[in-house]
Amino acid sequence: MRRRAKKLTPRLLRQIVLQETRRVNRSRRMRENLSGVLEPVEDVVADEVDADKLGTSVALEKDIDHAKVLKLEEAKLTRRIKKIREARKRVRARIARRL
Repeated sequence: MRRRAKKLTPRLLRQIVLQETRRVNRSRRMRENLSGVLEPVEDVVADEVDADKLGTSVALEKDIDHAKVLKLEEAKLTRRIKKIREARKRVRARIARRL
């Protein structure tokens, strides 16, 4: 469905400008809340967590296995598409001969 264009009346223009002003002010306030000062890396305390506790190693293995399965499926579908294209080509040639 096609969207209709709105008439840009002075009232509508004022409303759009006010909305944008509020949005810009809101983003400016959010940026001001951040200090902008970086802490030295030596002062930052990092908690080391074993990968197995997070389950990331298992998730990574599953993702790799899934990628392999998808690759095989893609190869199978590619072969099928090739056969379909060849059959379509033969049918087109048959139709052209009969015309």
